[in-house]
Amino acid sequence: MTSHASLDAAALGAHYADGTLTPSAVAEDVIARVESREPELNALYLFDAAQVRADAAASTERWRTGAPLSPFDGVPATVKENIARAGQPKPAGTAIPNPPIAAQNAPTTDRLLEAGAIIVGSTTMPDWGMLSSGVSSLHGITRGALNPAHTSGGSSAGAGTAAAAGYGPFHIGTDIGGSIRLPGSWQGLTALKPSEGLIPLDAPYVGRVAGPMTRTAADAMRLMSIVARPDPRDYLTRPYAEMDWTPEPLSPAGLRVGLQLDAGSGLPVEPETRAIIERAAARFADAGATVETLDPFVPAAVLEGLVNFWRSRSFADYEALSAEDRAVVLPFIAEWCIAGAEFSAAQTVRNRGMIEEMARLTRAATQPFDLVLSPVTPVAAFPAEDPMPILDPLETMGHISFTAPYNMSGQPAVSIGAGVQRDGRTVGLQIASGIGSDDRLMRVALWFEGARGGDAEVDWAQVA
Repeated sequence: MTSHASLDAAALGAHYADGTLTPSAVAEDVIARVESREPELNALYLFDAAQVRADAAASTERWRTGAPLSPFDGVPATVKENIARAGQPKPAGTAIPNPPIAAQNAPTTDRLLEAGAIIVGSTTMPDWGMLSSGVSSLHGITRGALNPAHTSGGSSAGAGTAAAAGYGPFHIGTDIGGSIRLPGSWQGLTALKPSEGLIPLDAPYVGRVAGPMTRTAADAMRLMSIVARPDPRDYLTRPYAEMDWTPEPLSPAGLRVGLQLDAGSGLPVEPETRAIIERAAARFADAGATVETLDPFVPAAVLEGLVNFWRSRSFADYEALSAEDRAVVLPFIAEWCIAGAEFSAAQTVRNRGMIEEMARLTRAATQPFDLVLSPVTPVAAFPAEDPMPILDPLETMGHISFTAPYNMSGQPAVSIGAGVQRDGRTVGLQIASGIGSDDRLMRVALWFEGARGGDAEVDWAQVA
């Protein structure tokens, strides 16, 4: 029998509406799963079972009286720990004492609560979100739900693991260079980095977004219908035309599709990953899309400049700490950001300019295409104990060469499971499109989910 915790959001809403399930019953299943898996997975930073039960009871009463707040009232959800929840700490993954306490909810938190979602907890992240793993000075190690020996991915580490482990249907991460899509690829999820400003943030920053991490494309669309709404607290919010998040698949027939298998920088694509992405592209061609090779468009120097700017930005935070607080920052992160002190003011400005240069190059290269396909990342999941797939903190982040360009350009890009390597590690297909086309992009992702074939899918029933 399928656990209530594994049902998608539409099924839960239908059961609540016809009285065959209550949010309280579902909450008990989710709590049981959390308590069973958390000792090993370590996906949650904040988890209060009593509060979950109280929120579920309130939702159950709303459904009983015919007054649900939305079709998704009572659906379990999580938010990444850097998404503010009023009165709760935001340590950003570091063990530095006395973390800031959020004075108010982030826009995403408010939208979830307004819809009646049950926030199961806040999910873990590595120090300052600057790792592609679940290694943290505060939390220890967050592990992948499909295989705990493997990384969760990061920096939306706990969000990815909570989604894969079945802590309910809805999970929100954040992404500035791949932090939603990398865990998505390494844990077999649908993980959307939306258009810039489509989901408002309480701490906006160029390239940074929040987005859904779910087991299915349909649930990602349902979650977008809740959280993709303007909010004046985010000065990067854009007045996008209203989007239709109805989960109806859209065939790529007649679309012009670019296929990028070489990013022009970073790590080389593993042969097995390349083969899986090529098979996925063949599905698009078989459906009537015109698939053309897209050559590399971001030189290595541009990616390196961006990463070096991030080093300087993080060093500014690190330098402001006391000696005692610096000592508790993850050593890998400390070494990584201290290198940012070496750049002159002029070089830092030039490195900052790589944000705009990457955006320019990405938009120009992708403009002729309706969609662009690529690997999410060149490599499959690595050991959970490793902070990065590249173990030298002084090297450029060579695993984000396919993902970071779309953060800088503001274009939407989704990771969706494309296949499973012989050793069981999942490979995500990245599908990108034009700014403001997120709903159409997700309809194509939903189509691919049905067209990819059973050998490309994770058997979620086996993930207990």
